[in-house]
Amino acid sequence: MAALSLSVRSFLHRAALLQVVVLAGFWFVGDLIVRALGLPVPGGVVGMVLLLGLMAAGWVRPASVRLGAYWLLAEMLLFFVPAVIGVIDHAEFAGALGLKIAVVILTGTMLVMAGTALTVDLLYRWKQRHVAG
Repeated sequence: MAALSLSVRSFLHRAALLQVVVLAGFWFVGDLIVRALGLPVPGGVVGMVLLLGLMAAGWVRPASVRLGAYWLLAEMLLFFVPAVIGVIDHAEFAGALGLKIAVVILTGTMLVMAGTALTVDLLYRWKQRHVAG
């Protein structure tokens, strides 16, 4: 039984598509939780928090989802193409309304990037203190 578990884990560590399915599974479970509890957050956020908790507990290894996550990040632009095409179909976005929306999007993007950078920095420093201590 241990050999089967080891071979499944080894296969999962090398199969990017299967890792994407695992990540989508966490999103799906998170979405079910959000719908069941009526939470005001996206299911993907709850799913990723669940995944983070399982990683912190040592039940899921980062190698189990690393390749899939890298693939999703590398192809992220493809996920936004339909939205860009939708914007092109609406001429009103070329005027003042479009400028307002662009400012909101850019400001939001900068805030998310800054928040992510600060979180990564804080967690990196926290990890370094606990590894050294």
